[in-house]
Amino acid sequence: MEGDHIKLNHWLLPLSWLYELGVSIRNLMFDCGMLPSQSFPLPVINVGNITVGGTGKTPHTEYLMRLLSPSYQVAVLSRGYKRKSKGYQLATGHTPMQKIGDEPFQMKQKFPDAHIAVDADRRHGIAQLMRNEIQPPTEVIILDDAYQHRYVKAGLNILLMDYHRLVYFDKLLPVGRLREPVSALERADLIIVTKCPRYITPMDRRGIVESLHTSTWQRVFFTTYSYPDHIADLGENPLLVTGIASPRQMIYDLRKIIPHFDSMSFPDHHAYTKTDIEAIRHCAEGRTILTTEKDATRLHGLENVKVIPIEVEFLDGKQQEFDNIITHYVEQHQRNALQKEQPHNAKHTEN
Repeated sequence: MEGDHIKLNHWLLPLSWLYELGVSIRNLMFDCGMLPSQSFPLPVINVGNITVGGTGKTPHTEYLMRLLSPSYQVAVLSRGYKRKSKGYQLATGHTPMQKIGDEPFQMKQKFPDAHIAVDADRRHGIAQLMRNEIQPPTEVIILDDAYQHRYVKAGLNILLMDYHRLVYFDKLLPVGRLREPVSALERADLIIVTKCPRYITPMDRRGIVESLHTSTWQRVFFTTYSYPDHIADLGENPLLVTGIASPRQMIYDLRKIIPHFDSMSFPDHHAYTKTDIEAIRHCAEGRTILTTEKDATRLHGLENVKVIPIEVEFLDGKQQEFDNIITHYVEQHQRNALQKEQPHNAKHTEN
């Protein structure tokens, strides 16, 4: 079972107890209504986690965008991690990465017709995306990494966790990487175990589900990353460069289609300096440089760079079930919103 390799700083346990006390008090204040959670009259889907570090939020957000964009005007609202701007920013096709962050920039490049915005205040950001000036009008909002932002009451909460760092093996900050206690899973409608081995056994899946102690109304899904069967013109022994939270599964999967390659790993959202670029160039020595879509937006000045496309794939034949849950929620919520608007419109017409 995964989790044995997780490094825990047990000597920081007293600080972890204080952190847990603060988080528990905050959640209690939301649960009893002392702190307000605001709902909105359009479908709001929250994609988040309870851990520090990457769990695959961007690929799963893009999966939802591919699913919903043919039928709805989709907007994605993110905090814009490590951006060089403040407040609400709505991306255009010419917005620089520094203004909105690398992941929103990547999504805008891939989905130019979607509304991509950043705002640390999610309530304010949603209100801005609902303004009449936003055209075409926003019909669905996907919140990227807002599970702890409880001032917004999303209609559907999707919680992600990394197969290689399952939450019940982890501990709260600063001992481990948990932002919240494992009990926070209770707020999730859907739980997705990400970055799974393609051939995870039924026994492993069952063990994970049982360890999560989910309620009957919650659904658990398992996903992996899908890579091309073949990447052309790589040359001999390419160099893989990543600045993602946990490249372990990616390296393992790529070995199946590229038997021989070297790798250089940097921290998640790493801002590559000129020194880094020179170090990569020196290590590559003229070889092909492989990298992720997110890293490609920050690797400037390198030659012979190839991007490895990554897509989410649901395991155990559960893709259609997941898609049906998402589309049913959006359809139902849209219908409810229209029904609420009709009496208001009728009254306005009479006046």
